[in-house]
This record gives sequence, structure tokens and C-alpha cells, in this order.
Amino acid sequence: MTFPLWTFGLLMISLTGAHELNHFPENFAVAKRYENYTLTCNSKPDDIVTWKLNGDPLEDEENVELNGQNLTVSDIDTPNLGDYSCWRGEEMLSSTYLLLKADEEDTIDSLINCRAKSYDCNFNCTWTGNGYTAVRLGLGHNCSKSSESCQWISSSRRLAEGELQFEMSHDLSPYAEESTMLELTAEAIRDLSVFRTSKRFYLRDIVQPDSPQIVKCELVNEDVNVTIAPPSTWSAPYSFFSLEHQIEYVLRDDGQTGHSSSTLIPKKISKLRVRSRDSLVLSNWSQWTPWKNVTY
Repeated sequence: MTFPLWTFGLLMISLTGAHELNHFPENFAVAKRYENYTLTCNSKPDDIVTWKLNGDPLEDEENVELNGQNLTVSDIDTPNLGDYSCWRGEEMLSSTYLLLKADEEDTIDSLINCRAKSYDCNFNCTWTGNGYTAVRLGLGHNCSKSSESCQWISSSRRLAEGELQFEMSHDLSPYAEESTMLELTAEAIRDLSVFRTSKRFYLRDIVQPDSPQIVKCELVNEDVNVTIAPPSTWSAPYSFFSLEHQIEYVLRDDGQTGHSSSTLIPKKISKLRVRSRDSLVLSNWSQWTPWKNVTY
């Protein structure tokens, strides 16, 4: 018997993706490769229980051993990963997804880029790792220590292939001197392996304002005075959260480009654009505004 090529392709997809995880299971355990791990059944002492792996009964399989009501998986590797469930007759008592601890080939700095538009309680992180089917981020010591009290954050939206965006929040006061570092933990699943890593940083290290607003340009004697307003997303009051601006302009006569940290620039210009940054901690510069043509 022969099969059409498309049938063979669907079969391969089914086999390779049958147990692919696109979310974090409610109960899961992470084990190291080639080590042993004991799974506990949520049963009563006198219960007679059986175990299943991905819905199939476990009967005399290699690398598994029943210890009373618990199950020990030995020499752990890809073939014995998956959803282990404990049953009393037709009633499932508990279920644990056994996953593998991934080799940490990637670093968190190559996978995650975080940015705060201001000093309020929110910031965004973008995940750029390919091949991961489930990703979550957590903030704080509870998450770095895998505590059950960790409040994990799932992606709020997908930006592009392999790119996920996360909306994070913190409880740092924007009016106090920053002395506490934020601790960010990432967990990601790929091929039933869990990659896990953490990083620490100050909020001021990821602050990057949105582009400012060019309000107007006015002639003042032989100069042009540029009025610049902070972006609407920047922290208020502006007198406390001050910004410094940089103006880039093009001279009308020869097309040469100039820069100025003052709002007074030469009169004979054809266009200009502006960017801003926190003037106290010298944060990352914002993106440039679009070029604005200047006419009189």
C-alpha cells in the first residue's frame, strides 16, 4: 500500500507535535537528564493505583518502577517525558507533567529586551527567542526561587515570528532614590525541555522615553526657538522628572547637518528633528521624531 505525500506529511506532523506544549501545565516537574525522579500520587494509603503516561497505561516499561503508590522514573531522557497521571480505577487522582531541564545555551540578555517609557509602575519586555512553544516571565525573589506564590505573567501579544510582548508591573516608588534592583525570571518550553534563567537590573537602566513633541518653531532675532513638549507617556510632574533634548537640523544653504542641546538653533535651516532622555540619570535616548520642515 502506498500513501500520498501529503498524508505522510500530516502523519509526521502528528507524531512530532503530539505532545508539544504551548502552555505551562498546572502541575509539572523538571528533572535533569539521565537522573531519577519520583512522582507522588495524591492517594490514600490503602488505595490501589495505576499509572499512565500521556493517557497510555504503564505496564512493565523500562526506566519506571512502582514504589508503593509512587512512581520512580530512572535515566530520564526524551522518551520518558510527558504527562504522568495516577488513577484509582477510572478516577484520576493526580497528574504531573515531567519535563527536562534544558541545557542553558541561550542567555537571558540575548532573549529578552525590557523598556520602561517612564517611571510609573509598568514596563514592557520583548521575548525574541525562536522555537519556544511556551514562555512566561516573573518578577521578584519568589519567582527566581520557583515559589508557588510567584505571579507569572503570560504574553500579552505576539509581535512577529518568535517575538512575544509582556506587560510587567513593579511597586517601586518613582519619587524615591532607587536602591533596589528588579529581578526578572524567564521560563520557556521547547521540545519538552524547560529553559530557566534570571537577570537583575535597576529600573533606570531600562528607561527610554517615547519621542517628544515639537510644539512650534519661532524666529527670535537671528535664531529659531524650538518649543519641545515631553511625550504624553512621560512621568509627571515634568519639573521633577526633567528631560533634556537634542535637536538635529539641516542647513538650507549647503545641506550640512548640525546638532544642538539648546532650543535656540540657526535661522537658516530647512528641517529638524528632536529626541529626549532623562536629564538626571542620562537614560537611553528616545527615538527621533519625524523630520519637520521649517518654513517662514
